[in-house]
Amino acid sequence: MPGPFTEHVLCVTRADIFPDGAWHGFIDQGLERYQQVIREQSFFMPRADVEDDPAYQQIIPYVVFRHGDRYLLTRRLKASSEKRLRQQYSLGVGGHINPGDLEGGDPINDGLKREWEEEVVYGGHFEARMLGLINDESAPVSKVHVAVVFLVDGDSPEIAIRETDKLAGELLTLYEMRIHYLEMESWSQMVYDRLAGGAGRASSRLSGG
Repeated sequence: MPGPFTEHVLCVTRADIFPDGAWHGFIDQGLERYQQVIREQSFFMPRADVEDDPAYQQIIPYVVFRHGDRYLLTRRLKASSEKRLRQQYSLGVGGHINPGDLEGGDPINDGLKREWEEEVVYGGHFEARMLGLINDESAPVSKVHVAVVFLVDGDSPEIAIRETDKLAGELLTLYEMRIHYLEMESWSQMVYDRLAGGAGRASSRLSGG
């Protein structure tokens, strides 16, 4: 992977994604418009230029894996590239979209595929659905990113982390992982709250390109 000073990442302007002003939290309504904005108005910028500039929103696929009633909960280790999130727990695996990731020309479908294949090893069959979008205005690291949250339902529990020096993970029920809630990154807390409220049973299917 290129370093943070040469990496180009997929962005949209804050004005395009939030024309009526930025909301805070998890939304699952109006997803078609947000998908259209990402597909038609996104572009690549040097990561160093946008990492601390909230005028640009970096698009992050955030993939939540579920098998039965258990979800993949990961923890960022000391070797994690994102220093601000080290040692925190996460319900999703996520990362930036780079120019070479758009094999099919679709930043949503290709972003999901790239993040899934880069972060985990999984041999089973799965179905991916879009749960919603997250915008978190409460912290500098989250204020410049928008998460596109996907729920992946797999038919096998055999899932493994690729970069074991950066991440550790295990499958837990929502009840079992509740003891880690306060140690979760903010996006994961929002996803947890939605899943605990039944969002995973009625999520929006991914629209075509």
